[in-house]
Amino acid sequence: MTVKQRKPLSERLKQGLQEGIAHASGELALRTVEVSEVPEEPPEIDATTLAALRSRAAMSQVVFARMLNVSTKTLQNWEQGVRQPSDASRRLIQVFSMNPEVICRCAGLPEIQLEGVEIKQLARGRRRIIVK
Repeated sequence: MTVKQRKPLSERLKQGLQEGIAHASGELALRTVEVSEVPEEPPEIDATTLAALRSRAAMSQVVFARMLNVSTKTLQNWEQGVRQPSDASRRLIQVFSMNPEVICRCAGLPEIQLEGVEIKQLARGRRRIIVK
């Protein structure tokens, strides 16, 4: 296995400064990204919905927390509304709510199907996970 060596910090800084000067003088154009190329934020989920999602999946707090790779205490704090899941955790919860079999398979759990779970579009491009 070959390990790629990073350039020394001084060389990376020098290159960055040279690119900045070239851009400022119009010699270098930066790549622009269309809004359609940027992924949407993960959908919101409140404490009650998260607990309902876990219940719908018939998982204990220990199993659900382990599947999401967080501590049981963290999951309990989310379900009690004390804390909110991070964006990365919300994305994983989104994937679980849309395709639970994929997450279960990756975590080494029996595959399940979730009924009555959807992602609802809200105002201003926001979305929320809903358990019916």
